[in-house]
Formats: sequence, C-alpha cells, structure tokens
Amino acid sequence: MRTTPLVGSPLAAPASPKTDMKRRGRVSKEGQPHAMVGDDFQYSLGPPDSGFSLFLAERCKKIHFIRHAEGYHNVETKKKGTNTCLHRGDLPAASHPLWDARLTAVGIQQAENLRAHLAKRPSGGRSFTAFDLVIVSPLTRTLETAKHIFGRGRQPGVPAFLDPGVAPEGSDEHTSGERVPAPRILVREECRERWGEYVCDGRRPISEIMPEFPSFDFSELSYNEDIFYNDKRESDAHCCERGILFLEWLNKRPEKCIAVVTHSSFLRHIFTQFGGNQHTDDMESLQRLAGNCELRSVVMCSHGNKDGKEIRPMTADTPASTMVLDSVPEANNAPP
Repeated sequence: MRTTPLVGSPLAAPASPKTDMKRRGRVSKEGQPHAMVGDDFQYSLGPPDSGFSLFLAERCKKIHFIRHAEGYHNVETKKKGTNTCLHRGDLPAASHPLWDARLTAVGIQQAENLRAHLAKRPSGGRSFTAFDLVIVSPLTRTLETAKHIFGRGRQPGVPAFLDPGVAPEGSDEHTSGERVPAPRILVREECRERWGEYVCDGRRPISEIMPEFPSFDFSELSYNEDIFYNDKRESDAHCCERGILFLEWLNKRPEKCIAVVTHSSFLRHIFTQFGGNQHTDDMESLQRLAGNCELRSVVMCSHGNKDGKEIRPMTADTPASTMVLDSVPEANNAPP
C-alpha cells in the first residue's frame, strides 16, 4: 500500500520558488531566500524541484481512510444504472427502504476480508496493523463496516491499560501473550457522507442506532435526529470545507495512527484538494473514487500555522473550517 503525503495544497510547503512567487505575489531571484510576511524570517526551499517534502515527525499522523463496504443502495444503483432510485418520491425519506442503507452479505464479507488483511499487515514494529483510534461516520453502513473490521471498541471511559485486548490469532504477538488494547471507536458527524437528495445518505435517530453498537462512543454527537439531511444535495464547496474542518480536527488529536471509516463522495471532496504537485500516478491514486471497503493510507503533515486555531462545531449552513478553499468541480453521479 502506497503511503502518500498530503502535499500540494493549502497545508503544503511551497513546491518551488516559482510556485512560491505565484502564491505570495512577489518577485525573488532564483536561489535567493524568501522572506516570510511580517516576521523577518527567511527560509530556503532546498534543491530546486527536488521532488521531496520534509516534515517534522511530531507533526505527522498516519491516517487510514476506509470507504464503507457494499450496501444495498450500491446494489440497487448498479442494477438500475442510475441514482434516481435513491430519491424519496412522494414518501417521507425515512420511509424509503434504502434510507440509511445497511450492508449486504457481500459487504459484510468485504469488511471481514479487510480485517484479515490488517491482521497480517506489518505496521509499527508489529506483524499486524493496530490503531490508536477509529473514527466512524454515524450512518449505519459505516458503523457496520467498522464493527466487522475492528470488532468491539474499547468501552468509553476505559483507559487503554485496563482493556483486555489481545493480538490477532496466529500472530507472533498472540503466541507470546502480548496484550493489544482495542481501539476507541468514536462516532463523528463531520465524516458522514455528502448529505441530501439520496435517501441512503440520511441516518436513523442515534437512540435507535446505539443499541446495535454498544462499544462505540457516540458521546460527541450533538443531535439525536438527523438535522442535516434534506431534499437538496450538500454543495461541493460546503463538503470541501467540511473535509478540511475534519482534517483540522484530526490534526488536534493526540493519537498517531488513526482509521477513518467514511464514504466515497466525502473522500473525493477531501482528496481532490490535495496532490497537485505530486507525480501524476500518485495524484491519480490519491484522487480516484474509492471502491467499497477500500483502504487508502496517507500521511497527514501539519505545518503548525493553524494548530492553535479554535474549531467551532459543524453546522449545516457554514462549516467551521478556518481555511477558505476553492470548490472542486461538480461531483459526478457515482453511487454514494
């Protein structure tokens, strides 16, 4: 699995003197230091067009993005060849059979296959991949995907050193009796799918969902009912800013190895904002539409210039991102 730094974006270091001049609107001679506006500090960009980016290790996190496994809505749109089957018609959206769609039997198997893959995927000095934290969208298909990949989560409020977790069966760590705490599985609204129009992208009340996932932490959600869903699709610009808001929030987390179980359109709205100065193959790999239960691992690197910013709660009208970004082109009609 290729690990790709999130560079070539508002979070990224300048790629070259030419790029820096364009961004900052001033002229500097080739090879001369560049002055940071307002602080008299000068820096050099290193070898021109070296093709590398250097980041302080303490400002980097490994993020494993996972799209949900196959849901019934995916099957239906593929069968019909259109997303119109996801419109509510004359009935209330919550009455539609694909409202907050669940996983199919194929989807459950996809999630279990990924679980088996992670159990044999070396990471962090172990023979398997373990996570400090798992973030999950509150829609049923992502919650089910997380349940089948990660199993139980660490009970909310229980410290890692008291969790009786074990290493995957068959691993050297399991044979030696090494204890591996289960990750905290935290449900967050910010990483839900682009909402509106399609009934699969609405969610049930949290009071109805919670009993199915007793070890998941729902404590940071603000609303029982889905106040975000309506008949109008969330705009590209709003979803892009919401994605950056989510990255800002991830950046403030203390954990270093995080999994995020989310959705294809939400991921597309994040990834298309990055990768502009990468090799074409890498950019295409980062920005392409994610498949069901696909794992895409990246390294997120903070420049530190927004670490102290306050992140306000997300709203349906105005995302709380402290960045102003251009929107990506209108989304295609790929199934959510």
